[in-house]
Amino acid sequence: MSLRTFSRGGVHPPEHKLSAGNKIKELPPPEIVVIPVSQHLGAPAKVLVNRGEQVKVGQLIAESGGFVSTNIHSSVSGKVLKVDEFMDSSGYRKMAVQIQVEGDEWLETIDRSDDLVRNSVLPAEDIRKKILEAGIVGLGGATFPTHVKLMVPQGKTAEYLIINGVECEPYLTADHSLMLERSEELFSGIQLLMKGLGVEKAIIGIENNKPDAIEKMKKVVEGSRIRVQGLKVKYPQGGEKQLVQALLKREVPSGGLPIDVGVVVFNVGTALAVYEAVMKNRPLIDRVVTVTGKSLKKPSNFLVRIGTPVSVLVKEAGGLPEHTAKVINGGPMMGKAFSTLDIPVVKGSSGILLIDEQEARRKEVKPCIRCTKCLSVCPMGLEPYLLMNLSEKSLFERMEPEKVLDCIECGSCSYTCPSSRPLLDYIRLGKAEVGKIKRARKAV
Repeated sequence: MSLRTFSRGGVHPPEHKLSAGNKIKELPPPEIVVIPVSQHLGAPAKVLVNRGEQVKVGQLIAESGGFVSTNIHSSVSGKVLKVDEFMDSSGYRKMAVQIQVEGDEWLETIDRSDDLVRNSVLPAEDIRKKILEAGIVGLGGATFPTHVKLMVPQGKTAEYLIINGVECEPYLTADHSLMLERSEELFSGIQLLMKGLGVEKAIIGIENNKPDAIEKMKKVVEGSRIRVQGLKVKYPQGGEKQLVQALLKREVPSGGLPIDVGVVVFNVGTALAVYEAVMKNRPLIDRVVTVTGKSLKKPSNFLVRIGTPVSVLVKEAGGLPEHTAKVINGGPMMGKAFSTLDIPVVKGSSGILLIDEQEARRKEVKPCIRCTKCLSVCPMGLEPYLLMNLSEKSLFERMEPEKVLDCIECGSCSYTCPSSRPLLDYIRLGKAEVGKIKRARKAV
């Protein structure tokens, strides 16, 4: 099988797929959940429940707050303890609904059976409506509302649906597990997405370090219009623009989206959530999360209810090792450290990585030696050393013409820098400041 990849930049971090091959374990509901009402890009949802109110699993507790927004549902049954601000993975306190779990009572409209349901007769409009109602967002981490992505802007044409099964972060295995264990449902979800989008062609991209998933998905989609394409192992191939380039050799323009070249990209977890929403009337109330780390006793893939504290997952994976220095939300390349384990799992939580003191220690930052390695690995063709210098000197106005907003924050520049310079940290700061400048300009 010929393998493809993107052409510009990229790195090869060592692989540590410690939880690969472990069956997904479903965790019971915890004693208390905290469900944020902003688990997506766009406007926060509007809370519909009050303190003391009883709720069931799957009940709508916050409704979409705008066009780019999504519904939020209760992942448990029980009593609403608080509607207040709680700390989320960003480190800031944001509005959320705290629920004390009592039993496990689901809405009767949700099909909880394991029966595979196929051949939906729903028209595209109804599929999109069900996805909107179920609060589906991109589960690869971007959390963009799925129903919005399915509405192709006027003047654009969707030709291809791409399903992202790359999972290029070196430790994560949640998507790999889904492709092995839920392949039939995934297939159905992809067909629903194709119908909702109005396309005839779909490609599933999977890196070649998951040969069992490639084989399984090929077998499942046989005879359909869906193709499975193996890819070389190269980070950050899971980035939308890199994946489009790897599979179709189409270049998404600066500041543009895949739809600008006729493509829409969804993660495999999103496809499964779409299947459950449309065929099972099941809103997005849980997800698979990889919990991993070299010092962890039981690296695992857990199916957990949204709102479950991270501390519960770490305990299930063997507990917090003695010399843990950092707990990362996501993978080692793009993830950010938690300030506490008292943080809820949300729709965008793909992984939790524990790092010990030795691995977490940052090397001494040295002066830039102009080696240009950061340029050669940047998949977006940027000049990371220049962007860092501008950000360090607060010259944010000069960062916009240098296309800092094109940075996908993959961290390849920091990873490869021989002087251990915190390139990505300063670029993230610069992106935030440039974003403020642009918003202020629009407000005038």
